[in-house]
Amino acid sequence: MTYSRHAGVDAYLATLPGWQARLAQDLRDLIHAAVPDVTETIKRTVRPYFVHHGNICAFLAARDHFNLFLYDGAIVPDPSGIITGGHDNTTARTVAFREQDEIPREALTAMLRRIAADNEAGGWRKLKRQQS
Repeated sequence: MTYSRHAGVDAYLATLPGWQARLAQDLRDLIHAAVPDVTETIKRTVRPYFVHHGNICAFLAARDHFNLFLYDGAIVPDPSGIITGGHDNTTARTVAFREQDEIPREALTAMLRRIAADNEAGGWRKLKRQQS
């Protein structure tokens, strides 16, 4: 898959253990396929973020798992139950992956596209205010 890569994201992935690096690259490809206009950047010194009219998601590796943070203000439906943490969080929820986990491609693609569309509509904060 061809897309514009950020050197800082490449550097972050290069520091990861093998399985996390492969998973992160697979997630990176899925994010770009789901939202072709997404931009990669580095925030908080070293953390990879994927942005389209606002934050869509971010990576954070942990010792025994890998986190994908979804910046949706908990307004994007999760009918497949892929969210593993932050259910009541006001800004981001987490999909945590362990070494043997499969990526829920269809469900994650739908959520990423919805977050991007919500960002295009003004972002989840604006949308929450409108719902109130």
